[in-house]
Amino acid sequence: MPETVQTTPFDLDTYLKRIGWEGERHAGPETLREVHLAHIRSIPFENLDAVGGKAPSLGLADLTSKLLHGRRGGYCYEHNTLFAAALEALGFGVTRLAARVVVGADRMESRPRTHMALLTEVPGEARPYLADVGFGAPGSLLEPVPLTAGTEFHGAGRRHRLVHAPRRGPLETWVLEAYRAAEDDWQAQYAFTLEPFEHADFEVANWFIATSPRSPFSRRPYAQRTAADRHLLLDGRLLTEIRADGTVTERELTREAEIRRVLDEDFGITVPEGVTLLT
Repeated sequence: MPETVQTTPFDLDTYLKRIGWEGERHAGPETLREVHLAHIRSIPFENLDAVGGKAPSLGLADLTSKLLHGRRGGYCYEHNTLFAAALEALGFGVTRLAARVVVGADRMESRPRTHMALLTEVPGEARPYLADVGFGAPGSLLEPVPLTAGTEFHGAGRRHRLVHAPRRGPLETWVLEAYRAAEDDWQAQYAFTLEPFEHADFEVANWFIATSPRSPFSRRPYAQRTAADRHLLLDGRLLTEIRADGTVTERELTREAEIRRVLDEDFGITVPEGVTLLT
């Protein structure tokens, strides 16, 4: 594991400037909610390094250069590694968790733990929060939720709840669910336990997700950008816009130049040199 992961100081000033947050630097629940939402609305989700055949670095210096100084985003390991460092610099306690993405799965156990989420402790509060600024799906959290089972939470226009799955083994399994208004139902997003995972664990998962031919992230471009009035999602050639009122529009992008223009103008992403978006 590179030494820079542990020794590089985190530049909190640059981070807060990048996300446009100027609140009081106090480790309280309101700060946690505001910084979480500001991060998601400022830094896009994207997998272009993986599309180019490269596993992105998870070192703080490289994340600072790419996500804070460059017109780039990242996927879950990058976002949540950066966010965890920001939270710790603000005075929060953070435990890195590994989750199974179960959207569309018949069985939770059929999916590996390839997603990174954060259990965040707020000083003075008995119950921690689930925070996650790196889940690349319309059902992602916009604001953190308290680790409480069976309670519905509303955050920035989205509805979520945490439930318990049948237990296998000594650790309780938690499942994050998102409400789908069009179907009037709850959809499981990912499942996790509270076992701490370390940087070395995510380095392995990062390499697999970025380079394995079985990974969807290594085969096609995927990006999302969330604003107050809309959510944009690019999945391969398909561009989807979900408005705040639930209206959904889709458009297929047929040319490489068109995808590059959309990424540049609508997502705020500069495609790195040598990456081909259409194959």
